[in-house]
Amino acid sequence: MNIFQPKVFSTLRNYSKKQFVNDLVAGVIVAIIALPLSIALAIASGVSPEKGIYTAIVAGFVIAFLGGSSVNISGPTAAFATIVAGIVAQFGTSGLVVATIMAGIILIIMGVCRFGSLIKYIPHTITTGFTSGIALTIVIGQVKDFLGLTFPEGMPTVETAEKAEAIVKSIGTFNWQALLVGAAALAILVVWPKISKKIPGSLVAVVLGVVAVKAFDLQVNTVGDLYSISRSLPAFELPSFSFDTVKQLLPSACTIAILAGIESLLSCVVSDGMINDKHNSNTELIAQGLGNICSGLFGGIPATGAIARTAANVKNGGRTPVAGMVHAAVLLLVLVVLMPYAAWIPMPVIAAILFMVAYNMCEWRQFVKICKTAPKSDIIVLVITFVLTVVFDLVVAIAVGMIIAVVLFMKRMADVANVRIWTQNTEDAPDSERLKTVPENTVVVEFDGPMFFASSEKFNTIPVDEGVKTVILRMRNVPSLDSTAMRALYEIYWTCKKSGLNLILSHTNEQPLSAMKKAGFYDELGAENFLPNIDEALSYAQTL
Repeated sequence: MNIFQPKVFSTLRNYSKKQFVNDLVAGVIVAIIALPLSIALAIASGVSPEKGIYTAIVAGFVIAFLGGSSVNISGPTAAFATIVAGIVAQFGTSGLVVATIMAGIILIIMGVCRFGSLIKYIPHTITTGFTSGIALTIVIGQVKDFLGLTFPEGMPTVETAEKAEAIVKSIGTFNWQALLVGAAALAILVVWPKISKKIPGSLVAVVLGVVAVKAFDLQVNTVGDLYSISRSLPAFELPSFSFDTVKQLLPSACTIAILAGIESLLSCVVSDGMINDKHNSNTELIAQGLGNICSGLFGGIPATGAIARTAANVKNGGRTPVAGMVHAAVLLLVLVVLMPYAAWIPMPVIAAILFMVAYNMCEWRQFVKICKTAPKSDIIVLVITFVLTVVFDLVVAIAVGMIIAVVLFMKRMADVANVRIWTQNTEDAPDSERLKTVPENTVVVEFDGPMFFASSEKFNTIPVDEGVKTVILRMRNVPSLDSTAMRALYEIYWTCKKSGLNLILSHTNEQPLSAMKKAGFYDELGAENFLPNIDEALSYAQTL
């Protein structure tokens, strides 16, 4: 499979007028869905509302045009909200632009290096843990606007814990009108999908919320009260940066790139199943990288594939990247014509929309299922990743979660590794052993499991009774061997050589054999002492 093969070129070969109409309708509907979400996610990320629209327009178009999926819709998503807010608070919007461009470059490198298939090696417990953690941080971050609270002046509210503390201290400023508007919007978001699938509930909630606040003159903060709204087109701007800034932003950029890769490829997998297609993962990563670079250069925020919007695209007839490009074009038209009216949207409605986003992404059922059914090690990784996401940030959560997952995996692999000794046949031996005749003065040592540094101590010493002249190492169940285990194997060889024992290896698999040849062990022991199976090894031992 070639690294870069945009789907748009293959899907347009047999393009029809009927499919264009379907893509056009799907693109318009997805744009209507994306409009309030893009504004809400921009606000949750700590930037002005139009930057969410910029992201959906620029990144949405570039990724649709160059991506490896026929139907993937890209734009701002909730996964980035907390990390983007943290970058903006510490480095400002210029720092966010640099981090977004850096993340785009990392994604391109990942695609060129064919890392598309490696995303699957990130454990499901980690993705569930940080996704649930992000959902909780979004909820905590929106309580202020949902309840109409006024935080104490000068109180820091960047970290989730700081926001929770500020909510507790300012609960006395609760605004019942804001709660009423927010609760009504939340009820619409819950009930509306049961009434109509064609018109998104978020749009209905926004329209009715604006009407209610204007008609009854409710004292509720609107987007225009807190943010200045711009209807200008996305403008190219090259950010200024220093080496120190790049160094400080590198961990955040790596996290954004990993999240973008995970969410985009997951969205592609879901959409493949819906339309019976197959995406090109490396092309998608490169396109996501280019989309994020363009988004940063035109004033946007990080973007990735959005599963909900992609599913809406498929359900409404979208089958080619044209639908994604139409979605971006419609949003551009909305930006120019309707963006000033976004100032009327009540903040409790924005909070309600983000509550629903958080609920849909939290995977609480999966979280509970893992806690009930998974091994303790997986539960530990899940809970720690979740807690660190909420208490600290995604960079810490993913790094620590991966380290713990790897360590626990190595422990499991070391636990299943085992050494078993065959001697003269006994009545209580397994059938497989009783069927073999072990020659006198010979011992068979069977290794089970990978031989690596965490399990090598099990292979360091082999008990050999007095009178034994030949030792057979049965390697059939050893799939891999690393340098530490290679050293342990050498120690066995040196011990046997010092004691005048013959050492034979039986059924050595491809990777261990390759490692032995590279280390010189194969030549030192001698090719004649490597036998293809246990029967030939036992026969050879008999001749010795």
